[in-house]
Amino acid sequence: MKKHFNIIIAGAGGIAEAAGLILMEWSDVTPTLFIGDRNHLKAKKVATWIEAGTTKPCSVEPFLLAEEGLTQEMMAILRKGDIILDCLPGSQATRIAEFAKDFQLHYANLTEYIAETEKIKDLAKDVTTGFILQTGLAPGYIDLLANGLFQQFCADFKVDSISTLELKVGALGKHAVAPHYYGFTWSPVGVATEYLKDTIVLRDYVKTTLPSLSERATIIIDGRTYEEDLTSGGAADLPDALSGRVRSLDYKTLRFSGHYAWVEKQLAELKRSANPIEALQRKMQAAIPHIEEDQIVIYAAVEGKDIEGVLRRREVSKRIFPQKVGNHQLRAIQTTTAAPLVQAAQLLLENPIKGVLLQSQINTDKFLNGNYVVRVYGKTKTT
Repeated sequence: MKKHFNIIIAGAGGIAEAAGLILMEWSDVTPTLFIGDRNHLKAKKVATWIEAGTTKPCSVEPFLLAEEGLTQEMMAILRKGDIILDCLPGSQATRIAEFAKDFQLHYANLTEYIAETEKIKDLAKDVTTGFILQTGLAPGYIDLLANGLFQQFCADFKVDSISTLELKVGALGKHAVAPHYYGFTWSPVGVATEYLKDTIVLRDYVKTTLPSLSERATIIIDGRTYEEDLTSGGAADLPDALSGRVRSLDYKTLRFSGHYAWVEKQLAELKRSANPIEALQRKMQAAIPHIEEDQIVIYAAVEGKDIEGVLRRREVSKRIFPQKVGNHQLRAIQTTTAAPLVQAAQLLLENPIKGVLLQSQINTDKFLNGNYVVRVYGKTKTT
């Protein structure tokens, strides 16, 4: 950020605290932050944590973000703000977006929830500010990486369409133990949701819906073996944007071998559950620990024939580990999710954007190598 802004962060979880710390440490001009959560004590703790973590003078004001309605305190802060960074669960996204619209603030969120994203696109048709949706890691960074690969492939090989575009991300621990071969690095409800909600893909150039966890396969990335399977939300708007130009496009989540078989076993026991997402979440939380030492594995690939009919493939892969920001060590899931969110905030605040800006509409090279993103992901080339 090259000017001073008042930035409101909705939520006080791990991504919210990471976004706040990154804004303080890596901005040219330190912003004023407002951290809101339904648990006021939690908001206070995050504000104190950010203040202790930054090496720069800063102002972080916690406030109570009521679950319903608008308090006087909320209205006063919303009137001061320039942008809302929505780090709340996806179920809250529409409500926070409505605040942004009503108080004429820019808005950026992280959610992979498809229904809520569609609602926000509808309510934002007549906004006077900019809304960037699904701008974290997956959806978010992975979609820009894949779209950049696609666009560069078409330009270099003088074609308009390709056969395959693959997007894969794994938020993993460094180790995996039986029987679940997994450790939580982010929201358990988010994991359960992506496993059970349908996923949108391209098949034979046409947008279609498939059940999540319905196309398991093995993949080797940088010499390491993983399992991959379809999960919901990670493809963002690419199935819409690239319909007719890509024969097969999908987003898959990477896991260590054995995890998906364990999930399958749990789901078989939950067939009659009235709320399978909630039931799976409970089962996973009872068996799977939360871990701190994590890693993010990213893989994107494009495959197709060049103008002479030669089959070609391009791939990009990255492994990202915990990183120190200011005085705090952040988990890899925190930096890889928060950095694109903060980059999106800069894009909105420093450019005349009105209405919704989707992942396929963002300049891939500038964003992937933006000043916040590059400090986490490194330089990215899609050639």
